[in-house]
Amino acid sequence: MNSKRNSVYKPLISVLALFMALALSSCNVAKHGAAPGTLRVNIGTEPPGLDWEVETDSTSFDVVSNLMTGLTQYTPELKCAPGCAKSWDVLDGGKTYVFHLRDDIYWTDGKKLVAKDFEYAWRRLLDPTTGAQYAYFLYPIVNAFEFNSHKITDPNLIGIKAVDEHTFEVKLKKPAAYFIYLTAFCPCCPSRKDVIEKWGRRWTDPEHIVTNGPFMLKHWAHEYKIELIANPKYFEGPPKIEKISMFMVPEQATAFALYENDELDFVDNRSFSTPDVERCKDSPQYKNIALLRSNYIGFNVTKPPFTDARVRRAVCKAIDRDVFPRILRRKERPTSSWIPKPLAGYSPTTGEKFDPVGAKQLLAEAGYPGGKGFPATVMLYPNRDDVKTVVEELQDQLQQNLGISIGLQNQEWKVYLQTLHRDPPPIFRATWGADYPDPETFSNLFTTYNGNNTTAWKDAKYDAIVEQAGTEQDPLKRRKLYEKADHYLCNEESVIAPVYLATQNVMVKPWVKGLKFNALDIQFYKEVSIEP
Repeated sequence: MNSKRNSVYKPLISVLALFMALALSSCNVAKHGAAPGTLRVNIGTEPPGLDWEVETDSTSFDVVSNLMTGLTQYTPELKCAPGCAKSWDVLDGGKTYVFHLRDDIYWTDGKKLVAKDFEYAWRRLLDPTTGAQYAYFLYPIVNAFEFNSHKITDPNLIGIKAVDEHTFEVKLKKPAAYFIYLTAFCPCCPSRKDVIEKWGRRWTDPEHIVTNGPFMLKHWAHEYKIELIANPKYFEGPPKIEKISMFMVPEQATAFALYENDELDFVDNRSFSTPDVERCKDSPQYKNIALLRSNYIGFNVTKPPFTDARVRRAVCKAIDRDVFPRILRRKERPTSSWIPKPLAGYSPTTGEKFDPVGAKQLLAEAGYPGGKGFPATVMLYPNRDDVKTVVEELQDQLQQNLGISIGLQNQEWKVYLQTLHRDPPPIFRATWGADYPDPETFSNLFTTYNGNNTTAWKDAKYDAIVEQAGTEQDPLKRRKLYEKADHYLCNEESVIAPVYLATQNVMVKPWVKGLKFNALDIQFYKEVSIEP
């Protein structure tokens, strides 16, 4: 065992012993109080990495979102405000964007940020040798897809250009209603060519990485803690706190015990089990936030028995989604559609509804009457207590309503992500949270060329509908197109089985001020302060 990881568990054991001796009906036990100038949070697990053009997971982005600033940045209301760009012009009917950069932004090593840093970063995101799963973000740009798919090799042909040190120009193939949102998200942040080329895979190590956001990476003790410190050069002024300690405690009960012992200042679902939510839901420190995050069952459509759409539809019909809010008790919202309410394209009629009789009929038509002859199948899921509760319920429902036995396999978060992207199993439990507040971020996920599409589904009809929706300027027509795409995905093909929309459940200590929450579940800490 890693010695640093072992060192954190010794005090955790004593904390657990302490709380076993306390009355479980109480909440908000206080022992130590605030750590002046420091915000202590739990990110639950080791981030797979901090290369913002390569990583795809929320844990990594929790860190990067506080290290980097893009051309724009989100307001608490999820609008795009100026970031590195002080302003921008939209020309040619929405096909050309010209970003005017501030001239007072510096990297943490003292070098001034210039437009070339965006040109390099976006070309790197599209470079097929990078292997970036978010390359599709930039496909609306002229020749972006062609470069990423090896159809052209000259990066100068891509429609991105550093006109001068403070002007960055982007040319789109067609207007894209959602394009401006992309400029605020981590994969589209700038990066430094000299640093990456000098240090290679190790460029994100604390001693090498350079960033431009409100915090700097100070220390990374793997499997234990990441420390960020305030960036005194940040263009909006230094943050209100001096340090963020991001712990990696995977056990929800253990992490919540640390919160109750005043050793964490803020916890969310990663540290907040259902029993603790029940116990503390009336506390003034508790909040519940609706998220644009869907929990679903994914099928690898290239692996039997889920090559047959009837089998996939049978599974979708066999799920009683109303059960999950009752067993999780965190105000989850059952859903059979992929696009969530309130985004354009959502329809309450989309998706297969609970129909065990119809489910059994479809399974019989596929050659498995009463589940007989159904091949041995294992569902993959990430290792977390609340996820285990969900998949065990799904396992029971499929046994009861279809007569099929589904095994369960869990993997540590990083390994789970690698498995999904390298060789997805026939069936898996997954989540997708919106990258930006637009239906495109959901519909695009299952297009042929999306690097995050782990279903292996490729359908030209679906691709065409989504592409048309993304460029449609009329809001009503755009909504209808997304609704059409969602019906095709969830009803006609049943590529996935949406289950429920998540909520974020948080507890925040009273001395933490300025912490705001949003439906994208992105945490920005630059406005947070710790009162004595």
